Amino acid sequence: MPEPRPYGVLAEFKEPEGLLEAARRARAEGYRDLDAFTPFPVEGLADILRLNDRRVLWLGLIGGCTGFAIALAMQLFTNFDYPINVGGRPLYPLSAFAVVAFELTVLFAAAFTAIGMLALNRLPRLSYPVFAAARFYLASKDRFFLCIKADDPRFDRSETPRFLQALGAESVELVAE
Repeated sequence: MPEPRPYGVLAEFKEPEGLLEAARRARAEGYRDLDAFTPFPVEGLADILRLNDRRVLWLGLIGGCTGFAIALAMQLFTNFDYPINVGGRPLYPLSAFAVVAFELTVLFAAAFTAIGMLALNRLPRLSYPVFAAARFYLASKDRFFLCIKADDPRFDRSETPRFLQALGAESVELVAE
């Protein structure tokens, strides 16, 4: 029976400083496909992992613009199909459209942002290979984990675990996909 394809190597650290140093050294060694799991936010970790994806922000802007355009179009076409000419009121009173336009702008921006965030994070994810690691339950308690994924060009099934062990990891585990 062939060996299962690895998802990556998971290294456990006792302190956040150890995780930060390991992530820095892994970056310096040329590893690019890194992920970290911590019980609380660790200052500077996002910069090392290069988590600077701004697509969710753009989705919020696109959603807001879409909501605003739909609100204006809906009200303009309604006034065109059912014109009410009372007391010299303009056919297209833009100031009266402000409330509906604001509400749909906020609604669409929030909806695009929430749905986009879920889609970009590939959620809901019912099964994630790292969850099967023996000590991973400690990631929500008091341990810090660094994962070098098998998709990384520098990944080597035997060398990468040795590299992480040399960085001071308390335990290193090959995680199967």
